[in-house]
Amino acid sequence: MSGDDEWWDILDSGGTRTGEMFRRGAEALPSGSFHLVVAVGVQREDGAVLLTQRAANKEFPFSWEFPGGSALAGESSADAASRELREESGLNVEPSALTPIGRFAETSALLDFYVARVRSNARLALQRSEVTAAEWVIPEVVERRLAAGLMADPWIPRLDTLWPSIKRALSVSRSW
Repeated sequence: MSGDDEWWDILDSGGTRTGEMFRRGAEALPSGSFHLVVAVGVQREDGAVLLTQRAANKEFPFSWEFPGGSALAGESSADAASRELREESGLNVEPSALTPIGRFAETSALLDFYVARVRSNARLALQRSEVTAAEWVIPEVVERRLAAGLMADPWIPRLDTLWPSIKRALSVSRSW
């Protein structure tokens, strides 16, 4: 699906669908409206976390982030997170296997963040139009990249708010 053909549900500030849709790339969402964005912190059995590097043609090129993107019209948050993860990284995690961590409100988007766990031998198949590279890193590297300005700009306020909950969820999983 090209960006011109991508439709999003319009949400109110509480995340409820209004019954209206918005075409990606149109002028702007109506004031006070939101669309749903999702991201997944994927952790391997050894504790490493997946970061992806944005492609050169994307906004914030070559910056690091967690895999994710916009939910399509009619998609649930978990379904969108599962789809985006599969499209960008090749990792197939069922929506029911995603652990919701929290929601972050932006000017015109609501970001739902999830954690997923995969086996250490999980293989990546990157969507090159979206992702230039991927690395499995320890959570402290995420913090260092954030402090060094290497994360995509939207991730600065997102992680300022969500990182304590994300890090807690990641540390709990090290016991599996």
